[in-house]
Amino acid sequence: MKSRRAGPYDGGYGWVVVISAFFIMGLTAAVLKNFGLFFLDVQSHFGIPTSTMSWVTSTTIATFHLGAPLASVLTLQFSQRVVIIIGGLLASSGMLLASLDLSLPWLYLSMGILQGLGISFSWIPANSMVSHYFVRWRPIAYAIASSGECVFAVMFSPFFQWLIETYTWQGALLIIGGLQLNLCVCGALMRPLQKVESPLQETKDCLEGDAAALPPKRKFYFQCSLMKKPEFFLYILFSIFAAAGFFIPPLFLVPLVHSLGIDKYWPAMILSTLALADLAGRLICGWIANLRLCRNLQLLTMMVTLLGVVLLLLPISQNYWTIIVFALLYGFLFGCVVAIHVTSIVDIVTLERFDNGLGLFMLFRSIGGFMGPPAAGWLVDETNNYSAAFYLSGLCLVSSAVFVCAVDCLVQRRKVLEAEVHQVTTKE
Repeated sequence: MKSRRAGPYDGGYGWVVVISAFFIMGLTAAVLKNFGLFFLDVQSHFGIPTSTMSWVTSTTIATFHLGAPLASVLTLQFSQRVVIIIGGLLASSGMLLASLDLSLPWLYLSMGILQGLGISFSWIPANSMVSHYFVRWRPIAYAIASSGECVFAVMFSPFFQWLIETYTWQGALLIIGGLQLNLCVCGALMRPLQKVESPLQETKDCLEGDAAALPPKRKFYFQCSLMKKPEFFLYILFSIFAAAGFFIPPLFLVPLVHSLGIDKYWPAMILSTLALADLAGRLICGWIANLRLCRNLQLLTMMVTLLGVVLLLLPISQNYWTIIVFALLYGFLFGCVVAIHVTSIVDIVTLERFDNGLGLFMLFRSIGGFMGPPAAGWLVDETNNYSAAFYLSGLCLVSSAVFVCAVDCLVQRRKVLEAEVHQVTTKE
């Protein structure tokens, strides 16, 4: 017999974990989402082109994703609580050091690498905790936790704009770094599920002695073996194309609005409106997924396709209210995608392999996150038009939907084969 974890609670202290994850999402992803508010001020301060400025955000996004496997390994080695606290310290340090305004390379190191690593070390374990504490209510629990990103984004958009105008962008980063120290408090609330050992397993552990040190290594190598599964490999391709499109709109939406002659707090209000629609999308899609009206991967395919189409149409907007409408559609559909694209990994690799699968998923997603914003920035420099960034984003997302559709077909074929084998075995 193997050791087993205490069963998921589907409630009880699990809701404390959800609330803690809610705040973690807000203090990490919502901050990253509002980096666009700093774009023009930092670009003007250093006197750099759009493509060069885009690398700051790309470095943050890439480090966030590249740090995911390390966060998964550390979570397996220690606990989610320890890793989240370390992440809070790294994220806060990154913002505090960026506020010193030493040089552009220093900004890449602090706001890019340290902040990105801090976000990764906080975000990955928080998702892991929610998935392990819930089974029946997993979609809605994850939707509630991830909605923290939207709620905080609504508040942060005007708040960050006010900080920039009052204390300059350097002072704003200093204050944001102080806020992110609260990630350590959230991490302290993450109580890991305890392992329950059987008597036979305890005897076996005593006989094997040092063999207890082996599981972390086996888990790490097993992580790489997941790539041999064709459905998971295709889902990795989806993650690359989707990430390339995901991180472009939040970065270039504010500059697009400014290019139309709309200034002051109006661009920040668009981000707040977008975040509210994002919140509605996460909660509604999480609720629909929980009803099991259709397969998660089917729902994901539809939402990603619609999201790509909306982004392709968004550049036709030539006034504030048209942009608001498209921003609402974009935010709602984005929320729908986010609500189910992580939990869908469980459908592909099972819950036991979820931590490893999520780490690998985030690792390869860094390719798209790292290349998307700079590629969009280069197109903007070449065409002198911010619309090009949204065309690229829309094409990437529509392309990614093809891979999700293929994954769904493979998963259903695998389940049919498993059912047939089980039926034959039962008869024998």
